[in-house]
Amino acid sequence: MVTDRVGDFIIRLKNAGAIGNTNVSVPHSKHIEAIAFKLKELGYVQDVEVTKKTPKTIEVTLKYDERGNHRIRDVKRISKPGRRLYVPATEAHQVKNGLGARILSTPKGVLSDREARKVRVGGENLFEIW
Repeated sequence: MVTDRVGDFIIRLKNAGAIGNTNVSVPHSKHIEAIAFKLKELGYVQDVEVTKKTPKTIEVTLKYDERGNHRIRDVKRISKPGRRLYVPATEAHQVKNGLGARILSTPKGVLSDREARKVRVGGENLFEIW
């Protein structure tokens, strides 16, 4: 049993891209689904689909550039099950000078660092991706 679903999800995406897989299947949860759709919106994954069969899974299609390089270069898990880290909107800084994104779980849903600063809301600092 996996206790850190978010960490498991982002590492599965990174590892699948490192070996050239096109699809990743992960167990369904609403929180992981929201993160997956946010990564699609930010351009890190190509498509996200939730299966209707039991047990529900999330099928993520990975995105590659024209040279065949995976769009996700690296990820860094910040808030962990043993140590939750929360940040106010003013401290949701850019990642890699704006080339990456910081994903936050806020009362307004899952937001990127840019969106959190815009709507002035803080939350749990989940991970950085670039």
